[in-house]
Amino acid sequence: MRVERLKYIIWAKDMARAVEFYKEVFDGEVVRQNEVVSEVSVAGSTVGIHCGGESERTWTGMAFQVGDLFEGCALIKSHGGQVLREPIDTPEEAAHLAMCVDSEGNEIMLTKARQH
Repeated sequence: MRVERLKYIIWAKDMARAVEFYKEVFDGEVVRQNEVVSEVSVAGSTVGIHCGGESERTWTGMAFQVGDLFEGCALIKSHGGQVLREPIDTPEEAAHLAMCVDSEGNEIMLTKARQH
């Protein structure tokens, strides 16, 4: 089977707020936007956002690899998201993971490539 496109779907209570979050935090490109469904392209993948969410905490399995975890966490907070587990540098290893929540209650991860 030839896959034409891969899209990950999340729910939003406030469509405009959700689109703005993914556009601003992850430098996403809005491909489609209306009151019912929107699509934001991030690093070659599509985040599909559907209306009808209730802003309840929901695990998505989405992870965004970024160059600077601390900057990423600050952006998430400044755009209405939360950081549940801050990145922590240790003597053994630099920080490589942060657990976060987007503006609509969807849980996401920020990751950083590990140095080998």
